[in-house]
Amino acid sequence: MLSLAKSKSSSVSSRVDMNNNNNPGELEIRPGGMFVQMRNSESSNRSSVSVPTIKVRVKFGSTYHEVLISPQASFGELKKMLSERTGLHPEEQKLIYKKKERDSKGYLDVARVRDGSKIVLVEDIINRERRCLEMLKIAKFQKDSNSIAQICLQVDKFAQQVTDLEAIASRGVELTDEHLDNLIGNLMTELVKLDEIVVEGDLKLQKRKQEKRVQSYIETLDLLKLRNTKLSSKSGEVPLQKQERSYGKVTVPLQKQAKQRNLTELKHPFRDSDSFVVTTKWETFD
Repeated sequence: MLSLAKSKSSSVSSRVDMNNNNNPGELEIRPGGMFVQMRNSESSNRSSVSVPTIKVRVKFGSTYHEVLISPQASFGELKKMLSERTGLHPEEQKLIYKKKERDSKGYLDVARVRDGSKIVLVEDIINRERRCLEMLKIAKFQKDSNSIAQICLQVDKFAQQVTDLEAIASRGVELTDEHLDNLIGNLMTELVKLDEIVVEGDLKLQKRKQEKRVQSYIETLDLLKLRNTKLSSKSGEVPLQKQERSYGKVTVPLQKQAKQRNLTELKHPFRDSDSFVVTTKWETFD
């Protein structure tokens, strides 16, 4: 009898194991000895039950705002909801409950906020000013970054022109001074624009890099202009300074002749006059 009972219990347990493998649900024994799947009404009811919301009254100035919110929410979530109604950024808000400022990470139920509780909202002026300064700083950073990027694009265009001029000069072709002067003037304009930008950090490194580029292109154009001057002197053209010196040599004798003429006129003032009378009669006055 004992062996028969053991075999029955082992067979029942094996069937239970098979049923457990086929169906992961838990089994329970009914009074008649029948194995049935355990009801999960408690777990389903537990998951289906939602946390009730509470209504809190938030005073901002002379205005009251009624907000429906979960008691398990944080004060930071409440600030986000109030931001849509008041227009204040969450970082610019101070929530005071029971005469104490509440941290954004704190929870309503932990602070014992209940349905109908009253919370006071105050504007945080210090954080507002800090945010304004940060926004101005970000706006300036973006403006300076865009300015440097535009200058970089313009310098790239001028750099291509410098490269083309170098290629032309390498073939022995004489360049025009007007073209070189215009290109140097354009590069100097971009260099002045870079000098007017006051930046820090990575933008300062980018600015310095562009300044070195522009300076190197200007030096290259100066060398091309000097080479152009040498080619002009070899071809027999007289430089402008030499022409001025030769003109000065011609004008010096003319000036000397004018000075001599003035001296003779002072010595003989009546030499060129047509007629004059010399008398020895002197008129006396009593």
